[in-house]
Amino acid sequence: MKDFKGRTAVVTGGASGIGRGLADRFAAEGMNVVIADVEQGALDGAEAEMKAAGATVLAVRTDVSKMADVQALADKTIERFGGVHIVCNNAGVGGGGPVASWDAPMTDWEWVLGVNLWGVVHGVRAFVPLMIKGGDEGHIVNTASVAGLIAGAGGPQYTMSKFGVVGYSESLYHELKMAGGKVNVSVLCPALTNTRIIESGRNYPGGPPPEPAEGSPEKMMLDMIKGIFAEGMPPSETASIVLDGIINERFYILTHPEHNDVIEGRVKAVVSGGSPPTLMPRP
Repeated sequence: MKDFKGRTAVVTGGASGIGRGLADRFAAEGMNVVIADVEQGALDGAEAEMKAAGATVLAVRTDVSKMADVQALADKTIERFGGVHIVCNNAGVGGGGPVASWDAPMTDWEWVLGVNLWGVVHGVRAFVPLMIKGGDEGHIVNTASVAGLIAGAGGPQYTMSKFGVVGYSESLYHELKMAGGKVNVSVLCPALTNTRIIESGRNYPGGPPPEPAEGSPEKMMLDMIKGIFAEGMPPSETASIVLDGIINERFYILTHPEHNDVIEGRVKAVVSGGSPPTLMPRP
């Protein structure tokens, strides 16, 4: 897909982070952009900023863990723009932490898998039939993570969800080829990016967890991690990599080549039966 002007892109998690970077980049290419996000305030702000910059944008509050919400997003997209050409199933949350998987609350598992994995499933179910029926060129981008290729201790809910997105996207690739249409798919596996994913708890079901006390080791650790993420790749740079991946029909879209040796090491470990490598800290 190389012609973007006048076509329509949908981006979940589009009010901030990588999603906002994607939305801005698609708008710069002359596309109509639909941004979906669970945070109404952030969504309203992103819509206003994009419209002020001259973008044609529709904002739809969406909880991607709910199929009804994603179906409503698809319906509103078609109602407004008549078709859809790029869908970025990008909404994601962090979750987990130092708690061992066998001790982590079930609500953590349900929340993270609901957004990160089921959100992708819902996006595909709602939009792919419309894209195939439209008969035009189309592209799905499912956001996983380098943590969907390399596992580490801590945050098993996140790792499991992202490995699931990679596997599902691989299956979807083959399904779309068998369907014989013009819709392609990529899986985005970014490493450290300047987003607020470390603050995902602000959207935790039932309300955010309490902030650690000032001066506590937990607060110092949180501030340190926030500082690390602040030094990550700008979302606008990630968006440029994604656009290039769409143009060149790359399936795996990786953002940090410095991790390639570890990814190759995983493949060798799979074949040899060795121990799995890890990246520290977990992106």
